[in-house]
Amino acid sequence: MKRVYQTIEVDVRGAAQWVTLNRPEALNAINTLMVTELRDYFDALYNDRSCRVVVLRGAGRAFCAGLDIKAAREKEGIPFAGGFNFQGYLADVYVKMRRCPQPIISLIHGAACGGGFAFTLASDIRIAGTTARMNAAFIRLGLSACDMGVSYFLPRLTGYSLASELMLTGRFIYAQRALAVGLVSEVVPDDELEQAAQPYIDEMLTTAPMGLRLTKEGLNFSVDAPSLEAAIAMENRNQYLSGQTEDFREGLQAFIEKRAPRFKG
Repeated sequence: MKRVYQTIEVDVRGAAQWVTLNRPEALNAINTLMVTELRDYFDALYNDRSCRVVVLRGAGRAFCAGLDIKAAREKEGIPFAGGFNFQGYLADVYVKMRRCPQPIISLIHGAACGGGFAFTLASDIRIAGTTARMNAAFIRLGLSACDMGVSYFLPRLTGYSLASELMLTGRFIYAQRALAVGLVSEVVPDDELEQAAQPYIDEMLTTAPMGLRLTKEGLNFSVDAPSLEAAIAMENRNQYLSGQTEDFREGLQAFIEKRAPRFKG
């Protein structure tokens, strides 16, 4: 059954789902309802075999400006309404993004700040529009920049030195520098972001469904693997599982016959 959301839109395009953060009047800032809806969406993805790729983007002028502090103050009189309970409630979204078996492509334009920056870091592939600007905004609010998984994701993506620079200062990293340091895969005009994402989707959808899922799982495991032997043990297990499928036999036959494979999942 298709879920109906208020702060996000889900557009199903075959085996790809395009998820749009949809509070453009607030630069897609994160409120409690958005957190609830994102948690629900990513929870459902874990066992959704019809979806193989997710594209995450923002409506209007920005990707996501981070936590909606203004709304929190107006409602509760203080920012970060909900205290520690809300902290964990939001943080769990990034865990669910990491855990979901579908690759996530983030299309970034305008501001991606704080929790919005973390959305991009928790994704698997990032494509930036020319207006993209990202920062760990938390530290500029009197908080630690170690929030919403940023201290985990960022040094793994850019290295410790650049992560330290961005997190200790809260300064913005813009599209071209993000490309130069490998934080994003490419930079295109904002109005070409959707077009730029399509080749990634098309190529992922030519792979065997189990192979794609196990590759994301394996990458996430290997980043934290305690040793080469542990990573190889995981790889051996994944290849054994994949090797038992009809798709593997089809892949071999297609290679021999020099044609595109017809994977069935």
